[in-house]
Amino acid sequence: MLRLESETGWWLITHPDHAHLAGGFAEKWGNGQFRPPEPRKQVLRGIYAHDDGWAARDAMPQITRQGRPSAFSVELVGHYSAFEEIDLEDYLAVRERAVLLLAEEDPYAAILISMHTYNLLTERADRSTIAPAQLPLLDGFLDKQRKLQQDLHAEVAAGRKFPPEEVSAARIMDHFRLLQAADNLSLLSCVNYSQPATLLHPLPLRNGGASEVKVESIGDRSFRLSPYPFAEPLLTFIVPARHVTGKVFRSAEELQEKYFAAALQKLDVTISS
Repeated sequence: MLRLESETGWWLITHPDHAHLAGGFAEKWGNGQFRPPEPRKQVLRGIYAHDDGWAARDAMPQITRQGRPSAFSVELVGHYSAFEEIDLEDYLAVRERAVLLLAEEDPYAAILISMHTYNLLTERADRSTIAPAQLPLLDGFLDKQRKLQQDLHAEVAAGRKFPPEEVSAARIMDHFRLLQAADNLSLLSCVNYSQPATLLHPLPLRNGGASEVKVESIGDRSFRLSPYPFAEPLLTFIVPARHVTGKVFRSAEELQEKYFAAALQKLDVTISS
């Protein structure tokens, strides 16, 4: 889940719906300055599906020790440190599931999802929030993901389905960075982040270079990007969400009852130049 606080409670957005918003950003990505992704189908599929492993867990919302919905929140932007609120083994299983769901059918897309998971757990996660006894579990998982990426890359290269430049390490890194950018823009949108930010990595340009993209909040779920990576100067996207009343819940069952009773609504997200 992702959570956005309101005056009377929380907007709750599932991880798959957040990832589908990221996929919507990636689908529109590219203009005279920024290079669109190729192979397009595989890259977009990886971005759209990168959090599909969360579907079962998000179907039954849980609460934190403080009684709030257990979810990614504005406080976690830029430094993922919520491991004291979730079971690490369950979390890693969810992350692994997202990769394995696509590995056989679309290994190219699965590489990008695995790279995203690896980066999250090495460069962005706060290891101090993980119990020392569980660190070997995390490190074993990371070793397994690195090996899986190598195997999937070898499979994609051997299949000769793509031109050599599209399976090069440099091109795959570009696509990973696009996944990161689209994911981050979606996270900022879903939690209505109000501080200046960037899309994490320099993004590939048509001239062979790369450029950082700055993000400025100009209203509720409305952002201005510079330099601008889309062809249309103003874009509107929709993300499904449910609103639950109350800030703190006595039990997961109480939260679930309110969540299941809430109507599915559509929140606007606007991106402009």
